[in-house]
Amino acid sequence: MTFRTILTVAGLERGDHDIDLAASLCEEASAHLSVFVVAFAAPPPVGTYAAMISDAWVQERQADAERLEERLAAITARLSGREVSADISGVYPETAWADDVIGRRGRYCDLTLLGPELLSGGMLKDKIVEGALFWSGKPVLLVPEGASATLQPKRVMVAWDSRIEASRAVRESLGILKTAEEVRLVLVDPEEGEDAHGDEPGADAAVYLVRHGVRVGVDRLPSSGRPVVEVLRRHALDMGADMIVMGAYGHSRLRQRILGGVTRSMIEEPPLPVLMAR
Repeated sequence: MTFRTILTVAGLERGDHDIDLAASLCEEASAHLSVFVVAFAAPPPVGTYAAMISDAWVQERQADAERLEERLAAITARLSGREVSADISGVYPETAWADDVIGRRGRYCDLTLLGPELLSGGMLKDKIVEGALFWSGKPVLLVPEGASATLQPKRVMVAWDSRIEASRAVRESLGILKTAEEVRLVLVDPEEGEDAHGDEPGADAAVYLVRHGVRVGVDRLPSSGRPVVEVLRRHALDMGADMIVMGAYGHSRLRQRILGGVTRSMIEEPPLPVLMAR
């Protein structure tokens, strides 16, 4: 997969640092930058007092629309000195529909970048992650604070669990994997068998990558009672990885939120840049 269009999402008051990061990646990859500014709209008033507060609601929406236009102009000015082609647009959805709107915009891009500023938390972060992973059909790149972001990493760790989500992540990242100096396919407590990892866990996935020209090795790791995400984080740091590639939400979002999971843990605390796909 060659990344020709990279999407980054900003808010009315947050996201400048992430925009700069996305612009740098676009310059590195000779890609186009798409900036999408999302301002959450208050839901329309309903019920007994709707008529009484409707004027205030209309005025609030008008003020937000003006702020959105000002924000778009400021971002345009911010990018004017960069050597990158870019488009800047905005939207004003109700909060409940924001992830769907972000996802639809992401369908016209190759990758959605979520940098350290918005990754630090908030409603917009959740909407970006869910929109990119569930509604765009494209991968998302998480870049935590202090990490060096690049689309040409030298060492990549692929978290492999034989699920369709992991297969999709590998396919979406082939362009990255083919140019890396070292790729490690990592399996934690792999199970043998046709309905699991095969007779030799990791072998089929490794052969697939080798046929694409990827220099890959396989690491089969025991969890030894530790959470899987902890094992993956530790191994990525030990091998000096520049990026982790993994599938997202192999289990339902509800289960992940209630019980936790590798995807949710990586989103909350990525140890280094993580490319996710679903």
